[in-house]
Amino acid sequence: MFQLNKTIVSEEILEKEFVCNLSACQGACCVDGDAGAPLDDEETRILAEIFPKVKPFLRPEGIKAIEEQGTHVVSDFGELETPLIDGKDCAYVIFDGKTALCGIEQAYNQGIVDWKKPVSCHLYPIRIKEYSDFAAVNYHKWHICDDACSLGQELGVPVYQFVKEALVRKFGQQWFDELDKVAKELKK
Repeated sequence: MFQLNKTIVSEEILEKEFVCNLSACQGACCVDGDAGAPLDDEETRILAEIFPKVKPFLRPEGIKAIEEQGTHVVSDFGELETPLIDGKDCAYVIFDGKTALCGIEQAYNQGIVDWKKPVSCHLYPIRIKEYSDFAAVNYHKWHICDDACSLGQELGVPVYQFVKEALVRKFGQQWFDELDKVAKELKK
């Protein structure tokens, strides 16, 4: 672990390799697990605002879950999350054949909304835990991503490079440039 501005960063994001392999996992991170995608306060406001524009991209069961639960929920632990369909799929998930995709991201890709998706989804496999004085930036290992780890190793892409756009979105270009310097120093 090392400190970078107001973040504490796990060296694993520099050392581990990762490239999503949707053809292998079929978007399992959107449908497996027992919780929705983590959200921050601002993202809950964005979801409420864009829902009418995203709604046409969603499945009927996703729309029903959102209309019943809201555009976000508060977990038993007091954390903000996307709602789930019957405790499984993210309510915003859609399918292209057997592959799970994000309905929000599809609306973004078509220029309907200007917000790509929750930053926690964009950052995965990095997870951010906010504390009062700093944010912890950690690598999250999940067996459903074994194929992504293999592809990352094959292509030689470190986690932090794979999620560069999301890290810049979360912390800014200057923060990312500093992280990249640390990564290059560690490689020496």
